[in-house]
Amino acid sequence: MTHMELTRRSFVVTSAAAGGGMLLGIGVTSAAGINAQPWMSPTDKDGTAISHWISIDPEGVVTMQQAKQEMGQGTFTGLPQILAEEMHVDWNMVRVQYANVNHHVRNDNLWGSMGTYGSISTRRSRVMLQQAGASVRERLKAAAAAAWGVDASAVAAKDSVLSSGSNTGTFAEFATAAAQITLAEEPAIKTPDQFTLMGTSIARLDTPLKVNGSAMYSIDTRVPGMVYAAVSSNPVQWQPLESYDFSAVADRPGVIAAVELVPNPDKMDFRQGRGDIRPGVAIVADTWYRAKTALDLMPISYSSGTRGDVSTDSIYAAMYDQINKPGFATEVKASSRGTTDAELAARTGINYLGTEATGDALGIIAGSSNVVSADYHRPYQAHARMEVSGATISVTENRVDAWLGSQNPPSDVNIVAGITGHDVNDIYVHNNFLGGGFGGSGPAGMGTKTATYIANQIGLPVKMHWSREGDLSQNFHRPANATRFQGVNGPDGLPLAMFTRSVNPSLEHDRAGNRITDHPYSIPNRHHEVAIIDSSNIGGTHHRAPGSAQNGFMIEQFVDEMALAGGWDPLEWRLELTKHRPDMQLVLNAIKDSGAFTTDLPKGEGTGLGMIESHGTLGVTVAHVTVSRRGQLRIEKVTMAYDCGHVVNPTSCKEQMESCITWEQAHTVTAEIYIEGGRITSDNFDTYKLSRIGDTPEIEVIAALSGGDKWGGMGEPGSPPVAASIGNAIFFATGKRIRSTPISSYDLSWS
Repeated sequence: MTHMELTRRSFVVTSAAAGGGMLLGIGVTSAAGINAQPWMSPTDKDGTAISHWISIDPEGVVTMQQAKQEMGQGTFTGLPQILAEEMHVDWNMVRVQYANVNHHVRNDNLWGSMGTYGSISTRRSRVMLQQAGASVRERLKAAAAAAWGVDASAVAAKDSVLSSGSNTGTFAEFATAAAQITLAEEPAIKTPDQFTLMGTSIARLDTPLKVNGSAMYSIDTRVPGMVYAAVSSNPVQWQPLESYDFSAVADRPGVIAAVELVPNPDKMDFRQGRGDIRPGVAIVADTWYRAKTALDLMPISYSSGTRGDVSTDSIYAAMYDQINKPGFATEVKASSRGTTDAELAARTGINYLGTEATGDALGIIAGSSNVVSADYHRPYQAHARMEVSGATISVTENRVDAWLGSQNPPSDVNIVAGITGHDVNDIYVHNNFLGGGFGGSGPAGMGTKTATYIANQIGLPVKMHWSREGDLSQNFHRPANATRFQGVNGPDGLPLAMFTRSVNPSLEHDRAGNRITDHPYSIPNRHHEVAIIDSSNIGGTHHRAPGSAQNGFMIEQFVDEMALAGGWDPLEWRLELTKHRPDMQLVLNAIKDSGAFTTDLPKGEGTGLGMIESHGTLGVTVAHVTVSRRGQLRIEKVTMAYDCGHVVNPTSCKEQMESCITWEQAHTVTAEIYIEGGRITSDNFDTYKLSRIGDTPEIEVIAALSGGDKWGGMGEPGSPPVAASIGNAIFFATGKRIRSTPISSYDLSWS
């Protein structure tokens, strides 16, 4: 591997292939050393080196180094589309491959962030990619201008061809010369009114790979000398392993060793990303089947420790006990957000406490005889990705190789380094596609942690993947939440005051009130309280549209309750209370114009609204449901209107909205993590129930784009309003208010 010490400011690297080639970026490494998977090598015309940004081979193929992960959301097409827009390259000549994580780490985080979460890929990469593409274009034009003896302003670039008068040449012809040019200043990037490629629907580049089977996922990894590990962890998360008897299975065919999983006692934290490996034991064998069979036969004894009495019922009881304590969050004001958990616990007896207030909501509510009040809650829920968590890890004296799919590969580098003791510069991550993300392949890194721990003990390349049961029972999940709402309407039927009190078991502070404490409606007197309590040992983490989707179900149904109590149509109520937000008016009017929402339907049929702003994008959904007299629910159609400002690929945006809708529908109607005796009992798809193909409603997606400087995300914002729109629709169909999920637990029958 060749390594050149260059500064971040050094943008152009001269290194060309025989016959011509352009290599632009920061730092150089051998082309052969970057990626092992054949699907990642879009051209075999490499020169002696390849950049970390853009390469142009002698045939004119432009290869982009992709810093973001592809997990179904379309980054392998959308981000190259941004680059190609500025380069003026023939789209048919564009290829993409994962960037080298090791080189990213060695060179001071070349791409800024390789994390793919929070719907940030386009939002935070767009300007950078446009600038990179524009710089390449201008260098190519300057090289051609020098060869033809004309001014660079006289050279045009279009579809990978440069021209000036009677002179023409391809990008490939001038790539070597262009690589040696330094611009006096970087060119201006295009504004949306100048786009020709962005804003158009282009077929996804990763689709053929996934159709023909050449796309590599973590579970597809095969390396020489590889062995397999199957893992058993205490079903009561983080509680002790008492004993196991390896001698009972040591002589079984293919069995190599048993490895006890011993976590660091200083890292036994239930919160997202902070917990160490779970106490347990792994069997290593020459096939995963043999490892798993031996593991199932080996006598293992676990202790329930201090968490054996935790259950779904106990968690709800603890949350509602906290909610019922009068004024529990008035003891500590908003300034306490900077106080440590330990300090707050000492002062208040709970883990976190915070209050946000405007006006005198508590006084108005206390003095009113017409208070609208409701309690809502949601359960623990799993990511339930089609790809279970795992990794393949090879630990040698001088380096560690990790084959995995991750939403943030550099975080996995740190995990591996922490377990093995290797320097981060000696950790080599081989990126794979992800079989779904949703926050489940993020900073917790449980698959990477466990596989690395075992490989470090064995001294052989180890492939470890959880079973489906292990993935559902041992991973981090979206935690439960309970919220109490109270409101008072004024003489005009519009809200005068609102109070909310939210409680979560063991999660980050800001998630408890997300989209409840910061909803957009113009209510003059507001009082919001949030608390985190230690009532569960189940690890909590981000779940697609964290906070927003969970809490959107609650707030958007309660505002419907407020609107109806005040005699307002729910759509007109939202229009009235968002007059200060032109973008919300735009999207709500798009829904109104579509005719999707109506209150004029016969009993047993209803439509419902939900509106949530998430990750820079506003989404409004209308669910149209039918409920039979016996209570059989069918979601007939969901209409989604969204505003992300601008779109790169309209088809991908539509696909993401469809994905969000079907995702949240499943987690609203049927999905719930059940906990009994401290352990998760819904550990496969027979007990953690998701929607089936036949449950998918008709979906209509409407883009109502406000433009301007707005560039919102698309991977998550379609989820948050869905659950509330379904709940509100059921109310109009049956008169029954859905205040918790899964909806399948309700008797929806009517007469």
